[in-house]
Amino acid sequence: MHKLIELYKQWSGAEPAHTQQLPVAGSNRVYYRLTAHDGTSVVGVIGTSRDENHAFVYLCRHFSKRQLPVPKLLAVSDDELRYLESDLGSVSLFDAIRGGREAGGRYTLKEVQLLRRTIRELPNIQMRGARELDFSNCYPQAEFDVDSVLFDLNYFKYCFLKATELDFHELKLEADFRLLAKDLTSVDDQQAFLYRDFQARNVMLSEDGSPYFIDFQGGRKGPYYYDLASFLWQASAKYPHKLRRELVYEYYNALKHYTEVPSPHKFVERLSLFVLFRQLQVLGAYGFRGYFERKPHFIESIPPAIQNIRELLDERNFPYPYLTDVLTRLTKLPRFQYVEATASRADGYKTTDKNPYKPHPQDGPATFSKYDAQGPLVVKVFSFSYRKGIPEDNSGNGGGYVFDCRSTHNPGRYEPYKQLTGLDEPVIRFLEDDGEILTFLDSVYKLADAHVRRYIQRGFTSLMFSFGCTGGQHRSVYSAQHLAEHIHDKFGVEVQICHREQGIKQTLPPFNT
Repeated sequence: MHKLIELYKQWSGAEPAHTQQLPVAGSNRVYYRLTAHDGTSVVGVIGTSRDENHAFVYLCRHFSKRQLPVPKLLAVSDDELRYLESDLGSVSLFDAIRGGREAGGRYTLKEVQLLRRTIRELPNIQMRGARELDFSNCYPQAEFDVDSVLFDLNYFKYCFLKATELDFHELKLEADFRLLAKDLTSVDDQQAFLYRDFQARNVMLSEDGSPYFIDFQGGRKGPYYYDLASFLWQASAKYPHKLRRELVYEYYNALKHYTEVPSPHKFVERLSLFVLFRQLQVLGAYGFRGYFERKPHFIESIPPAIQNIRELLDERNFPYPYLTDVLTRLTKLPRFQYVEATASRADGYKTTDKNPYKPHPQDGPATFSKYDAQGPLVVKVFSFSYRKGIPEDNSGNGGGYVFDCRSTHNPGRYEPYKQLTGLDEPVIRFLEDDGEILTFLDSVYKLADAHVRRYIQRGFTSLMFSFGCTGGQHRSVYSAQHLAEHIHDKFGVEVQICHREQGIKQTLPPFNT
């Protein structure tokens, strides 16, 4: 720290008035905000790896020369173990879209716009950043190649797959690994700057929402698909399928300004290979950090990553039959049929426990899984108009919960929405941007989760939720649809939806069918 202060004094001519250590991420570098007496600040960095620091210093200078949105390098120590850079503030994209992430992927229009601005800027640093770049300065290697792919695939095999105790033929799996590695590196799209750690935490936002990129020291020459797959299929982000599709389209159109691109069909087909590879890569990391180092955050990330693989296998036929078979069997393991449940700890705290293995003794009662939930319970969810009365319960159980949505802002008062329903995108945006319906549903979800979980425990076969509003068209339809999908995603039971006044019925089948 003393040497960093000395570097600051050499650069500014005086010691900082205030020094604040910033939160540590996943690297071995330590960051400080150094503030002068006039209130201006810079960020000071101390690293333990000269080679890694050299890569950042070289790349930062190169990107700045090309006028790319990165921090400005202000001073570097002779040994390159310490440097000063411009302060980009404290708001990352990860922070700015926290609401949508914590709402299970229900992103507001403002959050979506930030994501669009970021994804449109990505080809700029990938393609313009690669021009005249000396990749020999990259760390720990200059290029994305077959060896690096196989390293990550074997990391998945040894640190994750073997830990699940799933039976597999190692030579057959290795053969498909080699085919995948060859396919990922054989096409002439390897000339971009591959950011490698492109994620929302590594994007800082200016006051007007413009994205700035940080922590690119692990970059190298490689295919531009990799970063897009890393960003949009990050397990914890919970981007819904429709939003992912929109952002892929945004990226594709932005990429056209920098290089010749394949047809949309070929682009998506090739992107899917990198999505598959990226999911295996992160599962290897989650397995090592979670199962071996016992870090809960990484264990919690496993189920959504498995769900990404499950969806990918449903959408694509990959030319790797044995790998596909292994992954299919992996996604069907009971321990991975899990979505969030809350366990009571013996110390009185609440913890979200997503460990697919047996909980530790101190974690109290075991959590429930989708696999556990696959049973006789059928949940019925209605939307209705209070003018026409509360829906009848034909099961004879008394009708369950009835929620009144009329306290929330009504889009039906406004002409553009009068002919639409709570299933239509303009109405959804209206309700979510307003926010009242989200607060309302947060309480509903907590009550419903506890009730569904208890019904499953007790072997009950029928549960009913009804949402009423003035006309049974907007707020009640939105709420009923979202609760139905929430229960289905979380517990895997059959959910029957009836939007009574709209004449719409839908059944979400149990996961074991």
